[in-house]
Amino acid sequence: MSPKPHAVCIPLPGQSHINAMFSVAKLLHQRGFHITFVNTQYNHRRIIRSRGPNSLDGLPDFQFRTIPDGPTESCDNDIDDPLDIPSLCISVSEYFLAPFCSMLSQLDDASSRVNGIPPISCIVADGCMSFSIQAGAEFNVPVVHLWPISPCSLLGFMHFGELVERGTTPFKDESYLVDGQLETTIDWILGMDKIRLKDLPSFIRTTDPNDILLNFFIQETERTQKASAIILNTFEALDQKVLDALSCMLPPIYTIGPLHLFARKIKDDSLDAIATNIWEERTCECIEWLNLREPNSVIYVNFGSLAVVTPRCLVELAWGLANSGRPFLWIIRPDLVRSESGILPFEFLERTKARGMIASWCAQEEVLKHPSIGVFLTHGGWNSTMESICAGVPMISWPYFGDQQTTCRYCCVEWGVAMELESDVKRDEVESCIGELMGGKKGEDMKRKVMELKSKAEESHNSGGSSHHNFEKLIIEILEQ
Repeated sequence: MSPKPHAVCIPLPGQSHINAMFSVAKLLHQRGFHITFVNTQYNHRRIIRSRGPNSLDGLPDFQFRTIPDGPTESCDNDIDDPLDIPSLCISVSEYFLAPFCSMLSQLDDASSRVNGIPPISCIVADGCMSFSIQAGAEFNVPVVHLWPISPCSLLGFMHFGELVERGTTPFKDESYLVDGQLETTIDWILGMDKIRLKDLPSFIRTTDPNDILLNFFIQETERTQKASAIILNTFEALDQKVLDALSCMLPPIYTIGPLHLFARKIKDDSLDAIATNIWEERTCECIEWLNLREPNSVIYVNFGSLAVVTPRCLVELAWGLANSGRPFLWIIRPDLVRSESGILPFEFLERTKARGMIASWCAQEEVLKHPSIGVFLTHGGWNSTMESICAGVPMISWPYFGDQQTTCRYCCVEWGVAMELESDVKRDEVESCIGELMGGKKGEDMKRKVMELKSKAEESHNSGGSSHHNFEKLIIEILEQ
């Protein structure tokens, strides 16, 4: 009898990347794979603190391992410190390969066979963990890259190298950020019509040729072309034009999204007990509060796991919500505000206490599905965008950085399911967008469009749907070889 296939899954150590990879791991586990899920030691401790001391004990065939974070983290670091993205990129590039290979050696050791761990048959790595390509070569197993960002933003990242070659970036000086240069249209990227510099992933906005993030993504997108296959968290009906362009640049692409919809179909009580959220959730309180609200009446506000806002923006957002007159549920992480002075005004809290709820974290998918949610004010992260589309909820997009600018463009222009807030947000703009989406003709149009996309997303996972079909192909063609 052949041993079970064994997939080692390693996400980039950020909450949204962990969530997406965990969905893939659950899908593979359901198909009979032994799973080893790899977190960094720092995130492992955060999940344990959030979920409890036994939360990552796993199952006999779904186990968790850790690797060190490199010099960006030590046991003395504050567990609530916000993630420093440039430092993380340095660690991923320079320090993750050796401990990862050491862990793979332990898993492939003969003693592991005695403990019921089958030989490693494949690695499923985040697209930003390209060291996995070298690890796969050392252990002679295929490496599949999961890119949990939007396909349109991945297409933007894939052209970073050419943007440098053409002299578009790095910018000559800081004036490019303020004198209208970001409105320049790029007309040579296949699959992207009338895209502006400001719509491309924000890491091109630098004057430094040695910029860590710019060069990291050039490196990662070049290496990802050596993977055995690419997994994208989307469905064909949403992204076909972009997918056609990416297919000319990448290994075989398997679109199996929306991942959270696919994973939701798994009925396994033992797996349901495992979760990977870094912050403690207050979902029950949020749902109980939402149960008291009218259908389509509540503004849900959440800027994801990485976005950081200034105290001024926090206040402008707060008064925009207050002046809208609508009930709202606002998720404010412990590390959301970029200074200790980021405290909501007492007058705002008093004025909105009867119609507003503030929580530190929640199970977002469950909240968005609630019938009382009418609009989602979001940073435009891809997991959030997909969850909003699948819940049939229009969005107000306030992108923070990176891929979110490109996703925002597609939500607002290509798909027509969102309105954009300016980066220098003003309370009147917030109030106006809420009024338009929850009471205007534009809101009606966006609700109709997002409901159409919701239906197409659900169809993709039915037997014979594109995502269902692509997942079966991924198993047969790549992962079980």
